[in-house]
Amino acid sequence: MHKRYLALEITHWVFSDLALTLPCEFSYDPQDPLAVAVVFNTDGESPVRWFFSRELLADGLATRSGEGEVVLWPVYDDDGEPATFCVRVGSAHKALFEIPADPVAEWLAETYTLVPRGTELDGVDWDELVLLAE
Repeated sequence: MHKRYLALEITHWVFSDLALTLPCEFSYDPQDPLAVAVVFNTDGESPVRWFFSRELLADGLATRSGEGEVVLWPVYDDDGEPATFCVRVGSAHKALFEIPADPVAEWLAETYTLVPRGTELDGVDWDELVLLAE
C-alpha cells in the first residue's frame, strides 16, 4: 500500500488581523494507520511537522475536536457548509492555521480506501507486543 499526500496552500493566522499564506502537506502512511502527519511551511528553512490521529482530523472537519496540543474545528460558509477548518497546535506558544475543507475531506476519504475506519489495528500481533513488553 502506498502513502497518500496532499499539498496545498493554507492560512497561518499570526494575529487576528495578520494572515500569511504558506504551503502545507498532509501525509498518510498505511504502515502507521492511526496517524496523519501535517507539515507546515514545507518550503521554509524550518518546516514544522505535527502528527495526530486520523480520527481527530475526520472529527475536526465536522465539529470542534481535540484538546491540549491539537484542537480542530470547522468554519462554515453562508450556506452552512464547512468551507475551511482551523487547526490550533501547541501549548505555551499556540499557532492557528485555516485550511480548505474540501481537498482535505477528499484526501481523507482516499485514506479510508487504503485502511477502512475501524480496521486500523486488524493486522496487529498482540501476542508479539505482549512479549516485547515483558
